[in-house]
Amino acid sequence: MKMSKPTIDIQKEINPHFKRVWKTKEPYNILKGGRNSFKSSVIALLLVYMMLWYLRKGEKANVVVIRKVANTIRDSVYLKIQWALGKFDIFNQFKCTVAPFKIVHKATGSTFYFYGQDDFRKLKSNDIGHIIAVWFEEAAEFDNVEDFDQSKVTFMRQKHPLADIVRFFWSYNPPRNPYSWINEWADSMVGEDNYLVHSSSYMDDELGFVTDQMLQDINRIKQNDYEYYRYLYLGEPVGLGTNVYNMNLFKKLDELPSDDRIIAIYYSMDTGHSVSATSCGCYGLTAKGKVIRLNSYYYSPAGQVRKKAPSELSKDIHEFITATSTCEHWKGARIQKRTIDSAEAALRNQYFKDYGQHWHPVAKKKKIDMIDLVHDLLAQGRFYYLKKPFSTGLKHADSNDIFIEEHKKYQFDEKTLNSEDPRVIKESDHTCDEFQYLCTANARDFRLKI
Repeated sequence: MKMSKPTIDIQKEINPHFKRVWKTKEPYNILKGGRNSFKSSVIALLLVYMMLWYLRKGEKANVVVIRKVANTIRDSVYLKIQWALGKFDIFNQFKCTVAPFKIVHKATGSTFYFYGQDDFRKLKSNDIGHIIAVWFEEAAEFDNVEDFDQSKVTFMRQKHPLADIVRFFWSYNPPRNPYSWINEWADSMVGEDNYLVHSSSYMDDELGFVTDQMLQDINRIKQNDYEYYRYLYLGEPVGLGTNVYNMNLFKKLDELPSDDRIIAIYYSMDTGHSVSATSCGCYGLTAKGKVIRLNSYYYSPAGQVRKKAPSELSKDIHEFITATSTCEHWKGARIQKRTIDSAEAALRNQYFKDYGQHWHPVAKKKKIDMIDLVHDLLAQGRFYYLKKPFSTGLKHADSNDIFIEEHKKYQFDEKTLNSEDPRVIKESDHTCDEFQYLCTANARDFRLKI
């Protein structure tokens, strides 16, 4: 089957800033940059362009695309490759499957394979063959450079016989910690033979891909939190500082907004028992996208002669949820999710036994990544808390003061700041943890970067 020549004007699809990437002959290409820099779009287009050469010859050629977390494939790289095929007007020549994730050329069998990290480790025993390129998207999510090194030889061994080399691409937003392993690795590769290290940001856009609406969002974050703007949109590893959060971004409400109703309710819980506190936050999502901490349950066993048992905490939490979810001020808003620390089993099982209701264990990320999701919400200027929650009359509830106080005190351990794995000081941090669980578990609902 002879292919018709695709009609695409590359100069209208690729910003001049990426010319070096488009023309690269290097085996190893590291693309780092801020949000909306379009580096992933460039790689997707380039991978399709590379495959076209083989398709025209009737040859089978394969591309491997890898992300750390498999459940992020569908809404990221899988759709991005489909978009790139559409740009070349050849999408209808491919068949797409999701179990497993593959995009297959109907005539030649050429395939884009998509894998999560657990899957690609299995590739050592699976021969795909005819590989021309490998793309590690969101490369900063991986644990270390060994994750890449261990797989490179496997893929190189399966090189297409007509290809001179297998080309590797890494794309990522630089972590804010300059001592993160991927920041140090990319810096060490600058000037090395066979490596292209490329930086980009939204400011490199000359073709108008950054819309006015995008710019409004960018400028809002720039005004709210300039350091976070530098990190998120300029791709600069700005460092951490000792204080974890900018408390000016925790916006106090004396009353609920009259022009923006609450449409959904969320609960998030960090648990203690005999030693540490149990914190459960009630949050509302408004029609305009605000996230408001409406009320808190906070019980500390410190200094108590008799500590509450899981059965007692289960009863307390159920009463708190019943009272807050039926509050007349957000009548009609339904509970969307109850999130709990994934390490907690006793209270989760007790609650299900007592009330037949599941709490969803949070799929934890690295601590710094969960903190970053909170930063994203704060910097967008969309987080608020009620200074005086509507009274439930319950013990251990009806105050958000401890939530604010714990966040004021929340700090990084100075001794770990200049390391790859910065740690927070684990004292009086229970509301901080459950807020992070909330943002991690509901990142899609809250329009946070994932």
